[in-house]
Amino acid sequence: MANGFITVIVVLYLLFMLFIGWYSSKKISNNTDFMVAGRRLGPFLMAGTLAATEIGGGSSLGVVQQGMQNHGISASWYIITMGFAFVILTFLAPKFRASEVKTVPEFFRRRYGKGAGIVTAIIMLIPLVGLTEGQFVASATILSTMLGIGYKPAIIIVSVVVISYSVMGGLWSVTMTDFIQVFLIVFGMIIAVPFALGEAGGWANVVANVPPETFNMFKGYSPMAVLSLTIMYVATFTVGQEAVSRYYAARDGKAAVQGSIIAAIINFIFAFVPAILGIITLALMNMGIFSSEEFAQVGARYALPVLAVRTMPAIICGLLFAGIISATMSSSDSDLLGAGSIFANDIYKAVIKPEASSKEVMRVTQIVMVISGLIAMGVALFNTTSIIKILTFCFTLRAAGTFFPYVLGHYWKKGSEAGTIASLIAGSVVVVYLEKFSKGVFFGLKVSQPIIPGLIVGLIFFMIFSKLMPPKTETLDLAPEED
Repeated sequence: MANGFITVIVVLYLLFMLFIGWYSSKKISNNTDFMVAGRRLGPFLMAGTLAATEIGGGSSLGVVQQGMQNHGISASWYIITMGFAFVILTFLAPKFRASEVKTVPEFFRRRYGKGAGIVTAIIMLIPLVGLTEGQFVASATILSTMLGIGYKPAIIIVSVVVISYSVMGGLWSVTMTDFIQVFLIVFGMIIAVPFALGEAGGWANVVANVPPETFNMFKGYSPMAVLSLTIMYVATFTVGQEAVSRYYAARDGKAAVQGSIIAAIINFIFAFVPAILGIITLALMNMGIFSSEEFAQVGARYALPVLAVRTMPAIICGLLFAGIISATMSSSDSDLLGAGSIFANDIYKAVIKPEASSKEVMRVTQIVMVISGLIAMGVALFNTTSIIKILTFCFTLRAAGTFFPYVLGHYWKKGSEAGTIASLIAGSVVVVYLEKFSKGVFFGLKVSQPIIPGLIVGLIFFMIFSKLMPPKTETLDLAPEED
């Protein structure tokens, strides 16, 4: 009976998301409406969608998993550093909004040239599909635990719902669903804490049944790793289409700054909640109340769903499940929209068919969103690796070579197309080499985050090639482009 009640709550929630997608489609009249919500987001809508986009599978299931396995309370750094990044971005937010572009590759194309725009678009497309896949995995984890339908059918259900409402309403539907989703996940997980503590017999019992180092803030993340993670987030939020599109969509520069500050506050408040839930789960296992066999099917990423089912009343459990699904869906819908927007705006219209109308570009965006979603679903069906590992690699890959040409492009007139392309390629090559071939060793040094060497190499190549092959005209102005 309880499981049936939980299922009803989550199914109603999924149907409501589809309704919002349909309702939002009525507000769409052109490509600017679809990609950047007509540039009409106020600070609260912007903060809700910005926070919800980044609080995803890694920030819910992933941090609980880390808190339980080996990080303890230090797992919260994964979310705290997001807040640091949003604070830092408040200084850049007015520049982002003032650029009046729809995508990051559009900025590169209009600032540096068509070649830079194409290379940027290619580098950013694949990671967006990878990010979508990571969030699909997290959502399906919840559904499969709750419905008992198996992981693969759950992946298909999640994919169909997210693709449907995202394609219908673009950034309008993504923003409206995000605004609801961020509150569901934050408050849903906060409400879960007292129920989990009740199962453990109180906080004193939790402390007594976990190792003392569990509460060391630097157990799993060293100070250098915290700095590296902050740098990674600043870099990837600056150039990541799913994040920076919120700044493009802000009503004005002031709304962009205020929205970024509110999003940071949400992250700071939320950061410790999933880590504490992971610690409580570890205590319950050490007390013999939980068995590690309960997580055996697909690993420790099941920690939070199992904890919820075992400790909470049906209605609270249902709301928490809806909240966790909210977190992952609010990230995957933004990633899908980013992939579709970049292909349609920066490959289809910029290269394949420059005369395409605004509505035609919007249709191509929707088609590519469907294709990207289906590819992500296919990969997710057979992928069982760590959610946080997937997301971190994707964040790093698309940011390393793009960050400095993008940021300095707002301030430094001497940046050139040659320097930009050199940075894009060199930064990306360094990240792939460190992640896939050298196991984090760079010139004999072990690096915890490949983003730092990638950024440094990207900056060096950007400066050198911009000096060797300078721009024909030194200007910060963007070339005009029709909508």
